[in-house]
Amino acid sequence: MNNIIFQLKEVQKTFKQGSSEVEVFSKLNLQIESNKSMAILGASGSGKSSLLHLLAGLDKPTSGSITYQGINLETLNLNEKSVLRNNELGFVYQFHHLLPEFTALENVAMPLFLSKNYEKDHALNKANELLQKVGLESRMYHLPGELSGGERQRVAIARALSNDPICLIMDEPTGDLDRKNSLKMFDLIIELSELSPISLIIATHDMDLASKLDISFSLDK
Repeated sequence: MNNIIFQLKEVQKTFKQGSSEVEVFSKLNLQIESNKSMAILGASGSGKSSLLHLLAGLDKPTSGSITYQGINLETLNLNEKSVLRNNELGFVYQFHHLLPEFTALENVAMPLFLSKNYEKDHALNKANELLQKVGLESRMYHLPGELSGGERQRVAIARALSNDPICLIMDEPTGDLDRKNSLKMFDLIIELSELSPISLIIATHDMDLASKLDISFSLDK
């Protein structure tokens, strides 16, 4: 079991919709190995984002259990989950969620500022290095509103890698890019993840992109 980073057992997730309940998935069983890459596949509305939010401790399952490196996420309080996300998990949202009043450099350094384990100069130097790796050395002092969609996504990826995560979780990271830039972005993700051994979990509807990963898991019924 030492090589299992996430394990889901009989996980069910439902949402209230008016007076009724909508079931996203039920009796979901899944193991995700350390240092492997997995594509979470499924059509729009199949529950890909919901599953990623559960893995990151951003939401709770209706029933069943989710363990991270043998620890049941339900045993952690909100602060402990927040520390886990900031110290061990990198999360890239579908729509970036960059802080609009901060530059690209400051956005990437923000998790390091919050961790309090880095001096300001050290955090900014590391953010600078990551932005160079994603090809944004000439854009690091620009605000998110001054960047293209692809550039904002690259900033989000650099930010997610800033804390040297054990696991990188990405929600449709190429969803709003054209085909050419989608392929470039995905090659970049694979290249960056291979620089240090991490687990990679990516929600996508793109079979071509999924084929580049070690394993695929479909939520389509």
